[in-house]
Amino acid sequence: MKQKDLDYFRRKLEEMSRQLLSEAEKTIHEMTDHSDSYPDPTDRATAESDRSFELRIRDRERKLLAKIKEAIERIDQDSYGICEDCGDDISLKRLEARPVTTLCITCKTKQESKEKAQQGK
Repeated sequence: MKQKDLDYFRRKLEEMSRQLLSEAEKTIHEMTDHSDSYPDPTDRATAESDRSFELRIRDRERKLLAKIKEAIERIDQDSYGICEDCGDDISLKRLEARPVTTLCITCKTKQESKEKAQQGK
């Protein structure tokens, strides 16, 4: 992969990380704001459901942040864009769509097929 491509993906990953951290910071401020007072139990239940949903989203984003960090480390180690299964290059189109990916489209398709087959047992 060319250096300009690596620089582009590093910037893209760093921006993704900044956005996720910014959203997490907003959630922290919203969750620590105790001005919510709901006299109606239905309103309170809706607010709790919304909070729960927000926390599930943040948990998924926390996992994505770890993948972003690993992708940046792969850039530093000159292994970014190389499929961890077959060793072939991962296409730029795939990396553009999913910059944290570690598998080429062929290996990812095989992995998903195996997962489907195991679920069917």
